[in-house]
Amino acid sequence: MASGVKVTDEVIAVFNDMKVRKAQANEDEKRKRKKAILFCLSKDLKNIVLDDGKEILLGDLGTTVQDPYQHFVKMLPPDDCRYALYDATYETKETKKEDLVFIFWAPDSAPLKSKMIYASSKDAIKRKFEGIKHEWQVNGLDDLKDRHTLAEKLGGSSVVSLEGSPI
Repeated sequence: MASGVKVTDEVIAVFNDMKVRKAQANEDEKRKRKKAILFCLSKDLKNIVLDDGKEILLGDLGTTVQDPYQHFVKMLPPDDCRYALYDATYETKETKKEDLVFIFWAPDSAPLKSKMIYASSKDAIKRKFEGIKHEWQVNGLDDLKDRHTLAEKLGGSSVVSLEGSPI
């Protein structure tokens, strides 16, 4: 069942920016690229919007953010739902890869109403995010804490490292 929630143009612009890797981007542009970002419902529950301040920029890596995956996990609210895009950098036995992962965070501790409206609005945001290869619904920190779970989503046993850390 659709909830009638709309996805804002700002959310779509962020997705398109993350999806398109600019080969000619200068260092400053690269530093501003998003590694991860959270989206939430607006206060009036009518729109999916950017979750203020809940992002990791490539320029933060190695300075304020040492481990982007662990930093991302800590950004998720423990008792409410969110949508997220995570730009995973990983290595398989054959090659290095980067893929966007759409994550639906619905912790067991979130209020039932929140889980219901986020679940019924998920299709609205997914329809705007064309070309996403990996989708992951996560219901608790235990599912997230271990990199193996994300590695499994990205390519199973062929993944040998995620964000530069061995699996």
